[in-house]
Amino acid sequence: MKRPSSRKKAHDTDALTSAVRAFLSALDRDPKSAELRDTPARVAEAWRHFTRGYESTAAEIFAEGVFEDSYDGLVLVRDIDFYSVCEHHLVPFFGKCHVAYVPSRRVAGLSKIARLVELHARRLQVQERMTREIARDLQDALKPRGVAVRVEARHLCMAMRGVEQKNADVVTVYATGAMKTDPALAEEFRAALASRRG
Repeated sequence: MKRPSSRKKAHDTDALTSAVRAFLSALDRDPKSAELRDTPARVAEAWRHFTRGYESTAAEIFAEGVFEDSYDGLVLVRDIDFYSVCEHHLVPFFGKCHVAYVPSRRVAGLSKIARLVELHARRLQVQERMTREIARDLQDALKPRGVAVRVEARHLCMAMRGVEQKNADVVTVYATGAMKTDPALAEEFRAALASRRG
């Protein structure tokens, strides 16, 4: 699957609003009723927010705020809260993302890591792809020795329908470079994450 690399066209609010009206009608609800009259516009605006990750790229995030530095230890930004939307059922999933990398002469301002997570979370997603793309974009931007990303999430498509497992967590991990091949670095990542619970 080709990775998105350029800014997408801005959302068409009028088309979104019309689509929500049609959706409500298909559910046999009257979008002109007093209760639902303003709902299509509100939903359209909400979906602009939910999917604003299509409006920018990782290259734009890392266009500035990247610095030369000799630090070569583990950098971990943990407990980044995120909200996303499952592309299979269009219902939310949400949780925490933890991103680590081992620099190779380049470090990023720490807010860049949270912005990268937000970029990918604010798209129609599956958790596995989101985890992988965050890692790959950081690898591309900084060329570090390695990257590791762990995502822990609750999926409403699993809680509200189907098996209705309300307390099931889904955990995905993706690593590149030394974070994948060096057992000591992988263990350091695990230990740093475990320490937050201690």
